[in-house]
Amino acid sequence: MAELGKNIREMKVILYGNSESEPVPEACSQLTQEFFRESIMRLLIVHLPKLDLETRKDSTQVIANLQRQQVQSRIIASDYLESNKDLLDTLVAGYENMDMALHYGAMLRECIRHQVAARYVLESESLRKFFVYLELPNFDVQSDAAATFRELLTRHKATVADFLTKNYDWFFEEYNKLLKSSNYITRRQAVKLLSDMLLDRANTGIMMRYVSSKDNLKILMDLLREPSKNIQVESFHVFKIFVANANKPPEIVSILLKNRNKLLRFFSDFKTDKADEQFDIDKAQVLKEISGLEPKEKA
Repeated sequence: MAELGKNIREMKVILYGNSESEPVPEACSQLTQEFFRESIMRLLIVHLPKLDLETRKDSTQVIANLQRQQVQSRIIASDYLESNKDLLDTLVAGYENMDMALHYGAMLRECIRHQVAARYVLESESLRKFFVYLELPNFDVQSDAAATFRELLTRHKATVADFLTKNYDWFFEEYNKLLKSSNYITRRQAVKLLSDMLLDRANTGIMMRYVSSKDNLKILMDLLREPSKNIQVESFHVFKIFVANANKPPEIVSILLKNRNKLLRFFSDFKTDKADEQFDIDKAQVLKEISGLEPKEKA
């Protein structure tokens, strides 16, 4: 074990350098080729629980670095993961082991920088596990899982848009449970990510579908009533899309009209903690839209 720890530490020095020397590109390239050719990545991931803490940390840093190393202008880590996708399932399941979770999470985030890896996780059963991990009571592990989940849903825009289009119903049914979670941190993270996803240009079709649902609108209106200013502000960024939608379904218009006076009173006093010109512009537009609403006949 001591010998193994020493070898992994030496790999880390080759890749990162140390106080005495910078990394040498030729040595990094050679190590990268050998590492993937001999499938050392699989060995380290599978046997990580058997290593001591320092060697686990070194292994995590080595695997993270090798995801970015080029060999003859190719990132061969991507090819390796394409042939070894089951390792991604192992990394995701790592969140179930409190001692391993942060190591596996850090590796997983580096792996899903590769589109092939991100697409696999999105389309696999492993993705559904995140809805459990995002409710874990351990703050560090829950936050790490949330960081990975965000990366999965924001990095590869075309892949994410394709996934959300094909899996809209089950995904947002699960996602809305996060928005109603009893855990403040979970709610806050979920509404922030929802805002970022819906306002991304690549997800315009998803956004239009989401803001046409009265059930989704009710969830956002409940979030606006939260005592937390952070949750209120993030919820506003989603709520404003419902209001700005030029093709609001009659049931959306009906809910907004029914609550018009309360909403106008609420937004009149609604402020951010710091001066924010764009927020003030958006708020004025929301007030104007709600004030000018007319009942819509159902088709």
